Amino acid sequence: MTTSAQAYSSIKAAQTAKSESTYRGILIAVAIIGIWAISLMFLLSLNISNLPILWMLPAILWQTFLYTGLFITAHDAMHGVVFPNHPRINHFIGKVAVLLYALFSYNKLLKKHWLHHHKPATPLDPDFHDGTHKSFFAWYLNFMKGYWSWTQLIALVVTFHVIHHILHVPENNLLLFWVIPSILSSIQLFYFGSFLPHKEPEGGYNNIHRAQSNSLPIFWSFISCYHFGYHQEHHEYPHVPWWNLPVIYKMQKEVS
Repeated sequence: MTTSAQAYSSIKAAQTAKSESTYRGILIAVAIIGIWAISLMFLLSLNISNLPILWMLPAILWQTFLYTGLFITAHDAMHGVVFPNHPRINHFIGKVAVLLYALFSYNKLLKKHWLHHHKPATPLDPDFHDGTHKSFFAWYLNFMKGYWSWTQLIALVVTFHVIHHILHVPENNLLLFWVIPSILSSIQLFYFGSFLPHKEPEGGYNNIHRAQSNSLPIFWSFISCYHFGYHQEHHEYPHVPWWNLPVIYKMQKEVS
């Protein structure tokens, strides 16, 4: 297939994927937020004193996956694809998602995320390492330092104690199903959305997005991070929602 034909096919796939998201996006976003909320309320209400540890681990991983879904929903809102025909509702959903995720400011995240897209894997990219801390943990800590604030941390601590003392939710439940999943989710998002896609490969970057995609099958791509690992495709077509990234990934593989 010629280069022009490849480009045409990819563009058509992106246009199709985007056009299908008009109402599907808001339904998926509301479903993720709703399932997260129902699951969290259920887990916080459990008496875990008699539950085996092996039962708790799947619950923690499940809630981690839903936390990641919250952030991915906000991420899609930043690209205007949660509710494309209604920008105000679209951004409202994004604000709700990051507020529930960890009391983040949606507007601040929005500015930083678009800077990431305009200057990926450069010193101006807020998601990139500082040129020195390139290992996973050092990069992760540097990454988190750029997004967290003392005000946010204090607000989360206050929220924790309000829920514990006023709503009488046990501390262990809050730690296991609220605190730990949110931390694990941040690691999951960083690993699949920043570290793997944007770390410099041997021989240097080979595209203008300075990004690469994993080769996971579609099912495991979804389980790992809502297809966030198809990262080069996301940078090439930033207005395609997460659930349609496999369409672009498959198309790119077929024409390559």
